[in-house]
Amino acid sequence: MLHTTGESSSLPKISPHHDERPAGENISLLVIHNISLPPGQFGGAYIDDLFMGRLDPQADPFFQQIAGLRVSAHCLIRRDGEVVHYVPFDKRAWHAGVSSFAGRERCNDFSIGIELEGTDTVAYEKSQYRALVMLTQEIMARYPMITRERIVGHSDIAPGRKTDPGQAFDWDYFFSLLDD
Repeated sequence: MLHTTGESSSLPKISPHHDERPAGENISLLVIHNISLPPGQFGGAYIDDLFMGRLDPQADPFFQQIAGLRVSAHCLIRRDGEVVHYVPFDKRAWHAGVSSFAGRERCNDFSIGIELEGTDTVAYEKSQYRALVMLTQEIMARYPMITRERIVGHSDIAPGRKTDPGQAFDWDYFFSLLDD
């Protein structure tokens, strides 16, 4: 299993919200997302709780809208740069939903999903970019079909339905760090 990176690390967690990829599927896409729970609030255990299937719908009024949602990502990068690993990369995480890339539907089948703790409109932390670059470099080394052109936002594979990682994500800055 890929080790965690960033300023601190945690033991790997295994989300129940994953399954096997289709036989013979090549991992060839990296999808960047954002998440905050409750929306616009950072810190706490609610993202863990959602991905682990134990979110208490009574903990916040918003959670009643997403109670029972079965979602996950391969990793989450918290605001301080901590990387939390939820699903092994060779398994299919449930992050993309209805999606397509380069004419292919069901991006979960062939992608890795990385969540950044954040929102579309709040600037991401430099520690998150550093951790994302380190993680992306490790993923690209392991899965050479993932090239710079095959790193996209959730909004790119689900236009009109999703907007993340949003206007606050600085793609130029991220790619400049990745290219160094």
